[in-house]
Amino acid sequence: MSHNMATSDDERAESIRLIRDSAAAVAPSGGDLKRIRGWRFKAPCFDPAVWAEMGSLGWTGLRVPEDAGGAGLGMGEFCALAEALGSGLVPEPFVASALSASLLAAALAHADSLRGSGEAGEALAAVLGGKALVLTAWQERANTLDVPGTHGAPRLFLPMAGGASHFLVPVREGAGLALYLQSADGADLALEFTQDGGSFGTLRPHGGVKVMDDASAVLAIGLGEAALGTAAMLLGVMDRAFAMTLDYLKTRTQFGRAIGAFQTLQHRAADLKIQIALTRASVEAAAATLDAGAVGPHRTAVIARAKARAAEASMLVTRQAIQLHGGIGYTDEHDIGLYLRKAMVLANQFGGAALHRRAFMAAAPETADD
Repeated sequence: MSHNMATSDDERAESIRLIRDSAAAVAPSGGDLKRIRGWRFKAPCFDPAVWAEMGSLGWTGLRVPEDAGGAGLGMGEFCALAEALGSGLVPEPFVASALSASLLAAALAHADSLRGSGEAGEALAAVLGGKALVLTAWQERANTLDVPGTHGAPRLFLPMAGGASHFLVPVREGAGLALYLQSADGADLALEFTQDGGSFGTLRPHGGVKVMDDASAVLAIGLGEAALGTAAMLLGVMDRAFAMTLDYLKTRTQFGRAIGAFQTLQHRAADLKIQIALTRASVEAAAATLDAGAVGPHRTAVIARAKARAAEASMLVTRQAIQLHGGIGYTDEHDIGLYLRKAMVLANQFGGAALHRRAFMAAAPETADD
């Protein structure tokens, strides 16, 4: 390795460390979940003041290029932050907002001749400042990454949509996907609560102003990054649930000794630790691959592998964590159950395990046994 490459790697590692440290402002390591519980099943299901703080920290524009007002950081930093937010069960829609911020930045770069470029610029500035939440209404059915862009079709599974100021709506026009910016004021929006106490919105889009003639390419890139960011959040969820379980096994006594001393439970804990390690390796490798500029099937494969593994492992780890806590783990009063509920919601966002396994096998059939 050359000196320049070593220096670059050191700078990258330091950047990721600083991002992890900054996450403590919103998601303190091992912190109290009182704030999280306070916003469960309470509209808009996240704290606008915390969202504003995330903007002031530069998180909402982490992936937005510097010339568009963002931080211009890589997927390594993005995934490190997403993992920390997952560990803290942070309800603010970080990943979904990052997708919209990237689309708005791309719209500004390509929409000089469009009437909506001014509106796109204003929306992006508000998002970067944490003063607004813009959600991309791309999904028309469950468990997919396809974007049909059907004119007038309901758009599903918009996280924390009750707190949105605008929606970005892709609409099929000819061979491309035009992008429209629609205000949330007066929007035909139906909300329902999710398992973790958050909410999903169903939007019936109407009108709006066109901000991009064809967002097909940037939307595909953004959805892949969102899938990987969600995998990183799931990694944070399962890692923290496992740490809580280890603490419980060390302190809960039975027959005069800590239950963690029983070999059967030690074996179960070891199996879970392996699943977390494999997921971490997949997420970090995928982030590094994207930051190295991977495109095409290789890019698709590493994202799909990470998301499929994270979705399955998080459900396994959080379910086992509840079982290892015994009866108390099944009560809503105990925090461990919050991690399973979060995993249940995140596991299928931006594609579930089965979808991404198929995508991986199609993109990298020679390594389908990985």
